[in-house]
Amino acid sequence: MSSVFIDVNIPMYAAGGDHPHKSPSVRFLRRVAEGAVEAVTDAEVFQELLHRYRAIGRLSDGLAVYDQFRRIVPVVLPVSIGAVDDARALLGSAPNVGSRDAIHVAVMRRSRITRVASFDAGFDAIKGIRRIVPR
Repeated sequence: MSSVFIDVNIPMYAAGGDHPHKSPSVRFLRRVAEGAVEAVTDAEVFQELLHRYRAIGRLSDGLAVYDQFRRIVPVVLPVSIGAVDDARALLGSAPNVGSRDAIHVAVMRRSRITRVASFDAGFDAIKGIRRIVPR
C-alpha cells in the first residue's frame, strides 16, 4: 500500500460545522485511524491548522483539532530548506499553484508520494500528483 498525503482541508472539514465535505472527511479520517489508508502529512499542515484557528479566534478548537489529527496521522514529514527550494522552482513553472500547495508537493516528491487527499483542485494542475477526493 502506498501512502497518501493528507492536506489541511480534510481535518478542518472533519472538525468544522455543517458542510458537504464534513461527512466524507470524517469517513476518510476514520479509515486512516483504522489503518485502512496509509497516510502521511507534513509539518506545514500543522502550522496551517494553528494559523487558521488563531486567525478566526478559535485557538482552543484548533489545538484540539491539531492534537486529534496528530494522533490519527503520526507520520509527519519535515519541511526542509531543500523542499522550500523545490517549491520555489515549482512556483516559477506553475503560476496557478499556491505557495502552501507547492510546499506540500515538494515534500511529497522528496518522499516519492504521488497521491494527495484534498478538496483543493489546485493540486490537479501539478504533473505527477493525483488528487483523491474523499467521498
